[in-house]
Amino acid sequence: METARHTFHQTSVIAALLDGVLDGDTTVGTLRERGDFGLGTFDALDGEMVLLDGTCFRLREDGSAEEATDAARTPFAVVTRFVAHRELEVTAPTTRAELTARIDATLGSTNYLYAVRVDGVFSRVRVRAVAAQEHPYPRLDEVTEHESIAEFADVEGTVVGFRTPAFERGVSVPGYHAHFLGADRTGGGHIQDYVLDRGRVAVCIGTDLHLELPRTAAFAGADLDPDDLDSRVTAAES
Repeated sequence: METARHTFHQTSVIAALLDGVLDGDTTVGTLRERGDFGLGTFDALDGEMVLLDGTCFRLREDGSAEEATDAARTPFAVVTRFVAHRELEVTAPTTRAELTARIDATLGSTNYLYAVRVDGVFSRVRVRAVAAQEHPYPRLDEVTEHESIAEFADVEGTVVGFRTPAFERGVSVPGYHAHFLGADRTGGGHIQDYVLDRGRVAVCIGTDLHLELPRTAAFAGADLDPDDLDSRVTAAES
């Protein structure tokens, strides 16, 4: 596979969230300087993040969405300037598992980074979010045991996601990690499942990763390679 070089920018690593490093020193304003498409979370896990077409949104525990300020901070985010290197159409009801398998079949290699945007009409979208946390912070996988679930039916919107190669274990979430934002920009969350009735998929291929690590005592002292890292990621992101 040959493509022009394209950079993804990442703030911190998923292993830090899993160890309870939930304060960040990167602002939403900085993220918007680096990209127009992405996802992440906010300090203290106070909402899921979607960056779409240059605007950043905070997705709340109740499934609502609001525009985030540039001053808001993040302990984990991935952003890029989205370029549609590949596209495909969906014309019949397709589950999340079916769609990701179809996307995988078009990639040619699973060793690169991929930003995936899905715009369409969904008969069902199941999302989750967690409440803001307080010091001393728990681990992410402990927080998600108490997550709130929201369901959207017959809704138009956008899936903002990334496909990360397996060798990034601990750095990001291996496989697909995606958030949803409704077309009216009033609701969304961290995707658990969906059925896409019809829509368009665009894939942006990333060849370069710029990783920015937090300059905090909590990050410096975190255990980023626990023996149960894989099971923690699965528990937190499923």
